[in-house]
Amino acid sequence: MKFRYRAFLASLLSALAFPAAAHPFHGAGEGFAAGLAHPFFGLDHLLAMVAVGVWAAQIGGRAAWIVPAAFVAAMLGGAGAALAGLGVQHVEPMVAASVLVLGLLISLKWKSGALPGALLVAFFAVFHGLAHGAELPAGSSAATYMAGFALATAVLHGCGIALGRMMCERAMNPHLAGMPVALAGCWLLFAAI
Repeated sequence: MKFRYRAFLASLLSALAFPAAAHPFHGAGEGFAAGLAHPFFGLDHLLAMVAVGVWAAQIGGRAAWIVPAAFVAAMLGGAGAALAGLGVQHVEPMVAASVLVLGLLISLKWKSGALPGALLVAFFAVFHGLAHGAELPAGSSAATYMAGFALATAVLHGCGIALGRMMCERAMNPHLAGMPVALAGCWLLFAAI
């Protein structure tokens, strides 16, 4: 058990590590590096993406991979829409609402099943994608930028799945993870409106 906890902690910390540089996103690979970093530097994105993994692990079964995969796919669709010029109002409040809702789902340990869970996270993921797509750095390749934030999202989902499985194995109270996320979602939503 201690090894699994340490392995999870090590993978989480290494996922958060970035090379030190004065201007980390300039030069070759700028789009990929910027996309890779983006989900880690926004509290709303970071919490939502880890929470998707935790909730998917709580649902269990096929949902452990279907729910995160639906999030990534819908997020890429939202980013593509933003890059094509689609402007949607209330993107930031919807991103914040996703944090609140996911925190409540974790806290209540609500098991929706794979398909309803995938549809719910896909709805919110579109707004995360719209936010990511709107922040494409000037002169960057959209494809490499999107590949970067898709990879970062998958890593964060994986960390959430590992955390969720650890919580289930140890029969931890889901409120310990869910309520702080939900409260952060309330704060983010208040700040966004």
